[in-house]
Amino acid sequence: MEKLKSIVRKAKVYLFQGDKYECPFCGYKSSRLGAFGFNLPVIEEKEIIGSGLRRCRCYRCNAIDRERLIYAYLEHESQFFKENSLPVILHVSPEKHLSKYIQDQKFTQYIKGDLFVGRYSYPADVENMDITEIPYPDNYFDLIICNHVLEHIRDDMKAMKELFRVLKPKGKAILQVPISFKLKETYENEGVVNPKDREREFGQYDHVRIYGLDYTKRLMKAGFLVNEFNLSSKYTKLGLNLKEKLFIGRKNK
Repeated sequence: MEKLKSIVRKAKVYLFQGDKYECPFCGYKSSRLGAFGFNLPVIEEKEIIGSGLRRCRCYRCNAIDRERLIYAYLEHESQFFKENSLPVILHVSPEKHLSKYIQDQKFTQYIKGDLFVGRYSYPADVENMDITEIPYPDNYFDLIICNHVLEHIRDDMKAMKELFRVLKPKGKAILQVPISFKLKETYENEGVVNPKDREREFGQYDHVRIYGLDYTKRLMKAGFLVNEFNLSSKYTKLGLNLKEKLFIGRKNK
């Protein structure tokens, strides 16, 4: 079965060569992107951006739109590694391809952290970390990447405040979540604990909320100054999610 999957994958890499998209991680140029994700009624009903079945996957390396969006911001939009000399970085639940990109840059320290749970395995260089209690001092990190993590955390305000605490003044925090712009307020229900019920209510078995238009206000309540903007039309070859905004948190002092 694995051999057959490998043959099919290689065939698709060959068949879908083109010049419409280009993966920044492996360099593969393609005429289209592969399918990723799944649809549930609540995802379609609430139009949850960042969730759902969509064409966003590189056929060669399997990188998806979430990673390419952060890459576009760091490499092109902010030119973070050109503008910041030897930064200290925290990457929460680090994605494989984005992590490799960061490791190829110059930095003082690159901390990768994730809350270890039994159903997953973790690389040796990833720390067991609960971001509601980050084991680093105040004003420590120049850059924090927290990409589609907060929707898993019951006390997300505590996590946001911790991320704000460890961010340096003038530092940047990339704080992405699946979000519905149809909801004025974030939808939460602490009584929903069963994985199947969470799929029905939130769109994934381990999500605990659907963020709404008040997401920026929640970040501001934790202390962040927030910029939100969309890069998808600017970097069309990266095949970004057309509706996904970047949420960049900052700390003045």
